[in-house]
Amino acid sequence: MIKIELVDPKNKKQVDRFIKFPFKLYKDNKQWVPPLEVDSYAQLNPQKHPFYEHSDVECFIATRDGVDVGRIAAIENKPFNKYHQTKEADFYFFDAEDDIEVANALFAKVEEWARARGLDAIIGPKGMGPLDGYGVLIMGHQHRQTMNMLNYNHSYYQHLVEAQGYVKEVDFVSCYLPADQFRIPERVARIAERALERGGLKVKEFKNKKELIEWAPRIGVAYNKSFVNNWEYFPFTEREIDFVVENIMTVADHRLIKIITHGEEVVGFLFAFYDVSAAMQRAKGKLFPFGLIDMLLDMKRTKTVSVNGIGILPEYQGHGGNAIMYNEMGKTLLGFNQFEHIEMTQVAETTEQMRADLKNLNGVEYKNHRVYRKKLGK
Repeated sequence: MIKIELVDPKNKKQVDRFIKFPFKLYKDNKQWVPPLEVDSYAQLNPQKHPFYEHSDVECFIATRDGVDVGRIAAIENKPFNKYHQTKEADFYFFDAEDDIEVANALFAKVEEWARARGLDAIIGPKGMGPLDGYGVLIMGHQHRQTMNMLNYNHSYYQHLVEAQGYVKEVDFVSCYLPADQFRIPERVARIAERALERGGLKVKEFKNKKELIEWAPRIGVAYNKSFVNNWEYFPFTEREIDFVVENIMTVADHRLIKIITHGEEVVGFLFAFYDVSAAMQRAKGKLFPFGLIDMLLDMKRTKTVSVNGIGILPEYQGHGGNAIMYNEMGKTLLGFNQFEHIEMTQVAETTEQMRADLKNLNGVEYKNHRVYRKKLGK
């Protein structure tokens, strides 16, 4: 018989069990990248994660005969519902053995939780902010997870979720661009050049990490404004902006970050990061004593760079801003003489222009993460 246990965030043993369950589930999987435990504990700590200041998260563990066999989180994102005028819950942190009975019990609990709050639909996997990857991986299981920017799961997850009556909401596609085939079309370069000459736009490059950190607050404001038309958008609080920017700055190389400015305002940005997933696998979730050192060394060894954030304020999207970003991406990444592979992570299928742009850059779609929806009956 399956039992569902509510996790008390103050109960260290329960929190440990919730966080450690995927380590058991994926222990023999060569593509899964363990999350850093410090990040996982922060996600479950209402005192540390700013999302809890306005919304609710409850986590559940499924057990059979005293053995943990699955987990899930139920989320009510109140600013999202207010902004979009919806009454939706989200599910996240879904992990389970290949057992439909376990999945049934976990999703029944989330649906019961949502109905009790007067919510009428469930979306997911969808976490607490932009640092949490979206969706169930339905294509590309043979490829290693890109750090923790993307979710990774066993291929049977798709069946477990769809068996509950969940249907596709939106797909997030990731592209793979071999550096030797990565080309900036002449048309894009010309548009970028004209936009810089006539549009009052400038590309800001950072001299060092200190200067990048000084610009961080303005970058955070632009990040919040850039995605107002996106499916997943909700207005961040100042604390959430600081939280996102702080996490980004921790692993950022100032040479891989570019911004577009108009006067003193940041109107666009490009975030690229060294792919240190191999070092994260070796660290097994631990930063210390050697995990952090190995990751820093892997930044010099890795042949892959991940672009996990391109944003342009909506009012500049038709004025050459996108072309400038792609042009700068090419200059920066190819100029490093280190990378053989470029990955563009999680481009929503609804952003048709960006997907077309990536194909023009010789990008190949090779991972697909699906977000699901289920309408709840009364």
